Amino acid sequence: MKILIRGGLITTAERSFAGEILCTDGIITAVGDNLDPDGAAIVDAAGCRVIPGGIDPHTHMELPFMGTVATEDFFTGTAAGFAGGNTSIIDFVIPGPGDSMLEAFRTWRGWAEKAAGDYAFHVAVTSWSERAHEEMGILVRDHGVTSFKHFMAYKGAIMVDDEAMLKSFARAKALGAICNVHAENGEAVAYLQKKLLADGVTGPEGHPLSRPPSVEGEAAQRAIAIAGLLEMPVYIVHVSTAEATEVISRARNAGQKVYGEVLAQHLVVDESVYWNKDVTFAAAHVMSPPFRHKSHQKALWAGLAAGSLQTTATDHCCFCAPQKAAGLGAFTKIPNGTAGIEDRLSVLWHHGVAAGVLTPEEFVAVTSTNTARIFGLLPRKGIIAPGADADLVVWDPAATRVISAKTHHQNVDFNVFEGMRVSGVARTTIANGKIVWHDGRLNAIRGAGQYLHRVVG
Repeated sequence: MKILIRGGLITTAERSFAGEILCTDGIITAVGDNLDPDGAAIVDAAGCRVIPGGIDPHTHMELPFMGTVATEDFFTGTAAGFAGGNTSIIDFVIPGPGDSMLEAFRTWRGWAEKAAGDYAFHVAVTSWSERAHEEMGILVRDHGVTSFKHFMAYKGAIMVDDEAMLKSFARAKALGAICNVHAENGEAVAYLQKKLLADGVTGPEGHPLSRPPSVEGEAAQRAIAIAGLLEMPVYIVHVSTAEATEVISRARNAGQKVYGEVLAQHLVVDESVYWNKDVTFAAAHVMSPPFRHKSHQKALWAGLAAGSLQTTATDHCCFCAPQKAAGLGAFTKIPNGTAGIEDRLSVLWHHGVAAGVLTPEEFVAVTSTNTARIFGLLPRKGIIAPGADADLVVWDPAATRVISAKTHHQNVDFNVFEGMRVSGVARTTIANGKIVWHDGRLNAIRGAGQYLHRVVG
């Protein structure tokens, strides 16, 4: 199958230029002017930009968590991603403490066989042992896993201590892999949760009160210090505070290789949602880290613009109202997670590019190219060049839409961006050389997604 995209402004992380793109059998075969269509289907991109398909580096499809299972599965989630201009995801394999990482990896691979879009996995290290040491090597060598996740939060469940982090970090360095960190001081969170409940604070407002900005800043500093001790890179997921952004910026300025990820949700939603009189509404916003005071949003946008924060994600993890209701009598039992994969690019374009905070090229970098570079997906993903996968989006910067749970494709009954009018819409999404979204019509195929075997740097 051939597709020729013509008439658009090709936009990469480096530059924007007029040109045409020819795709053949799922691969970009030529980028230039006046290309011979040779029987290709023509996609008219007049008035639009043509960008690499978005890569969401942080999703949790059908995750078993807090006594329930996320409602979004690998098919519905990747399909919803197409509607928003995302063509690939990196999800998380999360074994229980003491469980085999390899067995968990195989389980997640089985769940992901239904994916419509391409996918890879970070694998979490939730405890340390000789088996963990051995299995990390097998995952890198035989399965193309180049990143390992560490939770510094969720005490009594998947939290790892500093000793486990040191040993895991050292093993990852030897393998050429990178470590991801959920940076919240789990001991402090557990202490504050217990105290708040004892004081009679049971509603959703207890969630942000138990996870103040300082617990994120301290944990980010500690993770970066451990990585610095071992002279290795580290990637801090879902940075939500000015404190953590400053810690990352300071380390980078000192020459340490530290990467920061920010969620689209944290850029535009603030903590006032947790004090809403409608507790169902408030509970729907419970995620970790929680939404912060608006003052932190300025720091996050500045971090993206300055390059201190390199990627944007969603931590897409969906729970519907009946699931969230399980914790209405005690905020610690509300399943953590919100949706976002369908809306990430529009939110970033509207509040970033259209607002003058980011350039179109920076937008491409933080939504696609930087993720591909950090996590071993280049030169297959994140770029527009011959030989790369034909994952492309015809992006209409002038088109607008109103975000709503009534119209989104995500398998969840709530949207944290509800009612937000955004400019910047995916007119056409092409994944592996096939048109999977065009003018509001979804053509996702169950099981068409491919597992991405990544390469260590």
